[in-house]
Amino acid sequence: MPNRWIALVAPLLLWGAGPARADTPDAAGLDCRRLSEAAAPETPRAWLERSLWASHCYQFRARAVRISGEGVRTLALSHDVENGVEREIASYLDGPPVVYERRGRVGRGSPAQAIGTGRASPTAILSRLDGHYRLTLDGESRVAGRDVMRLDIDAQDNLRYGHRLWLDKRTGLPLKQVMVGLDGRILETFQMTELGEPSLYDGTIDFEPLATPSSSPWAARWLPSGYHALPLPNDFGVRSVPVAHRLYSDGLSSFSVFIEPLRQRKRVLRAGMHRLGITHAAVRHIRLGDRVFQIVAIGEVPPVALARVVEGLEYQPPDDTR
Repeated sequence: MPNRWIALVAPLLLWGAGPARADTPDAAGLDCRRLSEAAAPETPRAWLERSLWASHCYQFRARAVRISGEGVRTLALSHDVENGVEREIASYLDGPPVVYERRGRVGRGSPAQAIGTGRASPTAILSRLDGHYRLTLDGESRVAGRDVMRLDIDAQDNLRYGHRLWLDKRTGLPLKQVMVGLDGRILETFQMTELGEPSLYDGTIDFEPLATPSSSPWAARWLPSGYHALPLPNDFGVRSVPVAHRLYSDGLSSFSVFIEPLRQRKRVLRAGMHRLGITHAAVRHIRLGDRVFQIVAIGEVPPVALARVVEGLEYQPPDDTR
């Protein structure tokens, strides 16, 4: 799984006045200079807004720890912006030497037009969060030697997990994040332990060009409410090289669906539910003519949602192949 800092600190919510006005269909991108003149946040939505802009617009170096059922791992983090393009790097400092890197711009437009990296336009994310999460402030404290405000994000159904964010009061950067299970237990903690003084990018983070949704014969009859498909490149059907990938997100949580024939795989997964740390994977086998396909839904969402997704996935061939 990608590092949770890269995957989760950016795709939050944009709301309110001030910098939000730069995120319009006609804007060139997110104008980071607006952060320097934005009013101090007072409401949960305003804090979440500030967090989004901060995670795009501040350049920094940090050390962090990731704590889960798999143990404790330490990481080095960096975020830079050059000519309107972001670059994020997360390197594990213990255990196997693993480095994750992401370069890109901010997705724009509707959820269906967002680039499939999870970093959709804030306005595209906005409509997916209302009615699915409840936001509340829960006081001040300190993380990594800095004053923070705690923001609780509680799921309003059993189809997604809740989150706790500790946001730097000066910049809005998320310094600590906790994922909360359906029973209230902490599933994972991700926390910065050292943060070099962040610097605000003096310019605009560019929007990606609008993406063209790819066509696919695979259709989901059921999705958790609030989740939408994000387009990904090159999807193939039964007759060609059979690799299919779908990414679904509600703005805070996401999961992927992979479809491929069993005969192309060296290892067949047992049908049913699998657990990999805090991640679950639902596996289903489906026969289409003389071929058997393996469908895998995987992500940090409750297993009940993944199971329903794979059971509802079906192949709908074009008219000329029916």
